[in-house]
Amino acid sequence: MTIRELEVNLAGKGLRIGVVQSRFNEDIGDGLRSGCLTELERLGVADTDIRFATVPGALELPLALQAMAQSGRFDALVALGAVIRGETYHFEIVSNESARGITDVQLNSGVPIANAVLTTENDDQALVRMVQKGAEAAQAAIEMVNLLKALKVTGGK
Repeated sequence: MTIRELEVNLAGKGLRIGVVQSRFNEDIGDGLRSGCLTELERLGVADTDIRFATVPGALELPLALQAMAQSGRFDALVALGAVIRGETYHFEIVSNESARGITDVQLNSGVPIANAVLTTENDDQALVRMVQKGAEAAQAAIEMVNLLKALKVTGGK
């Protein structure tokens, strides 16, 4: 049996990327943004091909991402934010609904969205993960754009 594997492609040159960041837990969001934008640049995405926007919180991310996806101006999108557990059920609602909304936008639009909304027990966990998670989101966005392009060209073969 001969199986043709599509190689991971992290070439970002010429790709148009939209990034949306929640302002809630802003210090963590800023760390996510730093990691993401640094990695996008390292992977070849030009500054002029990146559009950055902020929203009040994680629940507002899907609507902004949807507007970007529907515009037809972006190859991929990145969601950045942090939801940190508190003493109420609100953490579960915000975490689950923002993730569901982001997934719905991605599936309905066909535009890849890297979800880098951290859901942690405390600030320390988020601070330790923020820069790396932002970089991983940039990689995931670019990888998925290139994978979808390869699947269209090869028909998955």
